[in-house]
Amino acid sequence: MVEHSEHLDAVFHALSDPTRRAMLQGLAKGPRKVGDLAAPFDMTLAAASKHIKVLEKAGLVRRSVQGRTHVCSLDALPMHAGVEWMRHYEKFWNQQLDVLEALLVAEDQAAAKKPTEISTETKKKGKKS
Repeated sequence: MVEHSEHLDAVFHALSDPTRRAMLQGLAKGPRKVGDLAAPFDMTLAAASKHIKVLEKAGLVRRSVQGRTHVCSLDALPMHAGVEWMRHYEKFWNQQLDVLEALLVAEDQAAAKKPTEISTETKKKGKKS
């Protein structure tokens, strides 16, 4: 399993906000200027810059300065640690779901047998009368 670390915390923190996730979706299409990242949201450039700094701290965004223009690009590699961390728990949940499925199948089989047993008993009683 991937070790718990400050880096993993930073990635999950960055991904926890819908605005930052939307910014990452935009960056997945290609590099964007800070103003372009802020445009779809009702926020100032300063607020957008704060979101971008959180993404940078997590290593998900790289910012380059071209004159007075700040251009951001996506680096999705740090998300891999988060995926690996979640994959560890996928095995746990699959096992839990397998147990639940077995219980539901057994319950269905038991329910399917009951009407047959009742009708057989009814037939036996009817023949004796």
